[in-house]
Amino acid sequence: MARVPVLGRLFWREYLALFGSLILVAFEIVIRIITLGLPQPIIHFCYNASRALFNRLSSPKSIKARSQKKSISHSIATCSDFTELCALWGYYAEEHIVQTKDGYLLGVHRLPFRKGEEQSNVRINTGPDSIRKPVVYLHHGLLMNSEVWVCITEEERCLPFVLANQGYDVWLGNNRGNKYSKKSTQFSPSSTSFWNFSIDQFAFHDIPDTIHYILQTTSSPALSYIGFSQGTAQAFATLAIHPDLNDKVNLFIALAPAMSPAGLSNGIVDALVKTSPDLLFLAFGRKSMLSSATMWQSILYPPIFVRLIDVSLSFLFGWTSKNMSAHQKLAAYPHLYSFTSTKSVVHWFQIIRNKSFQMYDDDSSGKFSITAINRYYKPAKFPTRNIKTPIVLVYGGSDSLVDIEVMLKELPRHTIASEVPHYEHLDFLWAQDIDTLVFPHVFEALRYTTSNPNSSVKGISRYLAAKLGDTSHLYRKQGTNSTWSEDDGGSQSDYDTTHDNLARAVPGTKNYAQQQRDRPYRLLSRHNTTESLKPQNAQTPVSPTASWVAQQRIRVLNDANSGDESGQESPHVGIAHEIEAKHDGNGTLRKRKNRLHDDDQSPTSGRISPSIPHIGAKGISVGASRPSISDGTMSPS
Repeated sequence: MARVPVLGRLFWREYLALFGSLILVAFEIVIRIITLGLPQPIIHFCYNASRALFNRLSSPKSIKARSQKKSISHSIATCSDFTELCALWGYYAEEHIVQTKDGYLLGVHRLPFRKGEEQSNVRINTGPDSIRKPVVYLHHGLLMNSEVWVCITEEERCLPFVLANQGYDVWLGNNRGNKYSKKSTQFSPSSTSFWNFSIDQFAFHDIPDTIHYILQTTSSPALSYIGFSQGTAQAFATLAIHPDLNDKVNLFIALAPAMSPAGLSNGIVDALVKTSPDLLFLAFGRKSMLSSATMWQSILYPPIFVRLIDVSLSFLFGWTSKNMSAHQKLAAYPHLYSFTSTKSVVHWFQIIRNKSFQMYDDDSSGKFSITAINRYYKPAKFPTRNIKTPIVLVYGGSDSLVDIEVMLKELPRHTIASEVPHYEHLDFLWAQDIDTLVFPHVFEALRYTTSNPNSSVKGISRYLAAKLGDTSHLYRKQGTNSTWSEDDGGSQSDYDTTHDNLARAVPGTKNYAQQQRDRPYRLLSRHNTTESLKPQNAQTPVSPTASWVAQQRIRVLNDANSGDESGQESPHVGIAHEIEAKHDGNGTLRKRKNRLHDDDQSPTSGRISPSIPHIGAKGISVGASRPSISDGTMSPS
């Protein structure tokens, strides 16, 4: 049915989003005017007024508790840059500049020394006579910079500091456009052209050029990559499109990995996210995203600013932020935001809308035109299954942005997934117990990789091989081409095994978008469960009121059951599957069922069965591309 001209160009939900975006644009203009013309005395007045109001509403006990730990959190919150944050804890930090092939200048930070080691005048990775250290590269997430790694209230919970003290040469990167990379040899930050970048440019230029610079500076053959959130997505994309980098990155550790989130927790905002990119550009402009955030930080009393951030995270993602202490939030939230382009955020919205980890779609507005049905163009996906670098995923069971089952379907089979059941997204940066629940995964993987520099995915330590066994139920579903469903009973985390003394993971509550996406799979799984409860050889009566397709399906299935009684497979089973692939009893379109029988696994069938891990009494035996453990010894299978 043709849509109404002019009015029919948008759906009613998009008109609501358009109206809301116009309000946001007007509000943003007012905020910009206030930010540009607001004198410093007014800013101080707003800050003092908000502080007085907060203290008046607080109890004497909470005021006393804040004052006891105020010194360290206040010192961290007021640090101006990365080097000052490191100096606060006694670490020496270097600053480097990387020029990308398209002319952007990226700020990169380095922690080459242990605490106090710089005073001995030793040289690290600078030549044949220098001390050789393994190189680790950390990269931040969306709307962040490298400061998020080091704004920690306890030194032992700071991953870069702990790595530096363990003898690693630690590097921390920054994306173009943020606080440390807001310069280009071709464009001015005030121009729209400067902000015309997305995840594509991070993958084609920022990450590979930074890696090449680090390896050239340290004279190292390879490095280990640790990413958080979008920093993991950038690595997935980079390793997928740069095969040569798979030899230069010996390990990829993904904390709170992001690839294709289901969407946002709030249904109305989720609808806005999945609308036309033109509306999003209209709402936020074509330059930097949420540039007025720094103004709110300057005029609000820190506890009020922290509360505002918590409310926003709960509204958008459903996070409670309970695993982070109040003092950690006071210290870290002032360093949370940094600039990025609106286009990079719109790129994420395209990924969410299309449910595909794809490159930026420059022709996405065509989806909302009257000829959208006849499109002959599909944006290219990042070929993440081609990644050869060993991958370790550490994700939160309560993280609404991570759907591990969907992610594993798009990653190579040597991927290792480990769950921290109660963790949310930002907990992998600032949670109270991050040093006991997350760091061991990182150190174990790094320890084996650095002690076995020639290792590959076929030579993984026993601990990591055990992790492969723990996630085998996910790959088993993938190998049988079955649909993903939480009702299949195989969603236990890696903490349910004997080598971890932790309680069984409690499945996290999925947000609105994830529930909508998983709904057809849950219905299909429920239907399959109901069918499996029927007697195996029972004959189903044919209803005279059923449709012709339904009658034929029931008759053929009855013939198939009759064949099972004689010990032979009925020749009509394939026909039954074909009919069942098209319609169910009500004529509704169903998901295709693949025909997987015993003959598919036979050597003479001409098919290759998927490599599935098997857990036996003596250990774990994995497929041809996996390591194996037998009688306590490691050997490539």
